[in-house]
Order: sequence, then C-alpha cells, then structure tokens
Amino acid sequence: MALDTETLTLLLDAVRRFVTDRLVPAEEALAHTGEIPPDIVAEMRELGLFGLSISPDYGGLGLTMEEEVRVVFELGQTSPAFRSLAGTNIGIGSQSIVLAGTDEQRSHYLPKLASGELIGSFALTEPDAGSDAMSLRTSAVRDGDHYVLNGTKRFITNAPVAGLFSVMARTAPERKASSISCFLVDAGTPGLTLGKPDKKMGQAGALTCDVVFDNCRVPATALLGGEEGTGFRTAMRVLDKGRLHISALCVGIAERLVRDAVKYATERKQFGQPIAEFQLVQAMIADSQAELYAARSMVLDAARKRDRGENTTLEAACCKLYATEMVGRVADRAVQIHGGAGYISEYAVERFYRDVRLFRIYEGTSQIQQLVIARETIKAYS
Repeated sequence: MALDTETLTLLLDAVRRFVTDRLVPAEEALAHTGEIPPDIVAEMRELGLFGLSISPDYGGLGLTMEEEVRVVFELGQTSPAFRSLAGTNIGIGSQSIVLAGTDEQRSHYLPKLASGELIGSFALTEPDAGSDAMSLRTSAVRDGDHYVLNGTKRFITNAPVAGLFSVMARTAPERKASSISCFLVDAGTPGLTLGKPDKKMGQAGALTCDVVFDNCRVPATALLGGEEGTGFRTAMRVLDKGRLHISALCVGIAERLVRDAVKYATERKQFGQPIAEFQLVQAMIADSQAELYAARSMVLDAARKRDRGENTTLEAACCKLYATEMVGRVADRAVQIHGGAGYISEYAVERFYRDVRLFRIYEGTSQIQQLVIARETIKAYS
C-alpha cells in the first residue's frame, strides 16, 4: 500500500464527506446546467482527486490500484460527471505518460495533471474506429522536426475542457500494433479544433465532443516516449487499468442505488404497510445487494493482483463486464422499486438509470470484454 492505514482511512473519510456534503446536494443543478461549479472543481483539486494515480514525485498521491478503487467506491456515490472530470487525469489522460513518457514529458505534464491545473484527454475513438481500434485512420506524417496530424476523433471525454490530448495516430499504413503511435498535443495547437459538445442520453456534465486535426503540426518531441509504434500497446495497457477504475465506479453507484431504493421502500406504504415488507420487493433488494457484493469482491481481488505485479488483462475484463452489467440491473430494479416515482426526474434513480447505460459501451463494450475473457481463458488452458 502507498499509504499507511490511518492515512488511507483519513483520505476515504474526507472523500466520503465531500461526496455527501458537497457533491450530492449539487447533483440536481449539474443535471440542469451540465456544468460543475468552479468552487467544487477547486475543492476537488485541494483533495488531490486529480492526482490519485500519479507518483508523489510529480505532485500526486501515488495510490496503489487497491487504494484507488477504494476511493472510487466513494466517488461513485454521486453523479458520475463529478468523477469524470478528474477521471481522465487519474486514468487514460495521464497513464500513457506514466507508462511510456520520456523523463521530459513526465516532468512537464504530470505535475500539472496531478494538480488539476491541466485536464487530460485520451483521443483514440474515431467515426469508423470504435471497438476495432486498430482501424483508426488519423495519420501522423513526419515532416522534418515535426509531425503533421490529420483526422477526426469522436466521443472524446473532457475534450471541451482539456488542455492536453493523448492522440493515437497512424505512423505506418500496415494494420498492426506497431503502426500506431501516441502524440501529446496541447490544446490551442494550430490545426486542432473541437466540435460542439455532444448531447447524450445521460451523464450531464461529463463533456464529450469531436476533436479534429487538420494539418496540425506538432514537434517531434510530442511523440510519446520519443519512439514510433508504441501507441497501440500503451493504449491497451492504459485501458486495462481504466477498466478496473470504471468497475469500481459502478460498484459505488450500485451502492448508492441500493441505499436509495431501501430508503424509499421503507418509507413508501401500500396496502397499509411499507413496500419493503413485501417479499417480491425484498427479492429485488436482495438480488441487488448480492450482485453488488460480488462486483466489489471482484474489483478488490483484481486490484490486489495488479498491485502484486500480475497480468490482470483477464481479471480487468471480467470486472468490467460484470460490474457494468450489474449496475444496469441494479438501476433497473431501483426504478422498479420506486414505481411511478422512479420514472420522474425528481428522484435520483431516474437520472442514474440513464447515466449507467454508458458503462457497458465505453472503454470496451461488454461484447469486447467477452472476447478478451474468452481469448485469455483459452490461452490460459491451452
């Protein structure tokens, strides 16, 4: 563990209080405005939430994977947009630099990402390259001491507020991992433009948009690690970690949903008694709690394996598949327990029902997780 038990307990208590006292009361306003208030962003920075996974050498907390998922369990107790703002700095927006950056790239970017001064964004997905990331078309052509980037990225999280883009681009035409490189592109670079923020089913305040590169010239020093052909492999390593992070978020949200459902069921009366006393309602509560417990146990087990240095590609995919599907079922039951009230926006379960649908799609769909699980399992027993 990076922190001693007492320090970790203090951190978790502080995050729990912040979620309860500051974030939950701000959920409704966030849903209407789609904006996180600047004072809340400032408090997130003060708590160190942008630098959970970045080494203390660069101003972060340097948490282990287990410590990180425990913090995310707490952050999941509120609207996922709050976590999303810091989430790219914790995960896909910084980890490519942590894993493969040069000393200069780490020294320049990581302190700013850890403090939240800079918001990172991970630009991989394209209009014709989603689950099949190998088919991306964005190109990077060497031109003297620069590279020229051309292409369009789609559904890029935090792009509207990002100061740094980790961009996956093709540096060779062949369809293979070594043809894809990663470039660190600062916002405001000539030739980089943003589309309009996407209007989504849920997760108001978690901003996404297109990122367009039109003869965007970046210095050769922007090439991650100073070496072509490492981008795809780095992206896959980053996604392994990110899948555990998202799984932990789903656990936190499921806990909030179970708590809200139980509260409503014990207060709402029908046929002269609280609906929590009816066995069919109890069955929905029981199923939700059992699945929540299973997902929490899976995430902690996988996180501990990763901390021991084990390859957790299989476990991360198992967690992502199970936890994201689990929270969808829990959200559905929570709406059902609320009855007609669950379909009204006055209650948080209506919003969470829409919010959680995305988790089965991004950072690898459930179907992609099934393919990874099958591939890794066959490999293990062959």
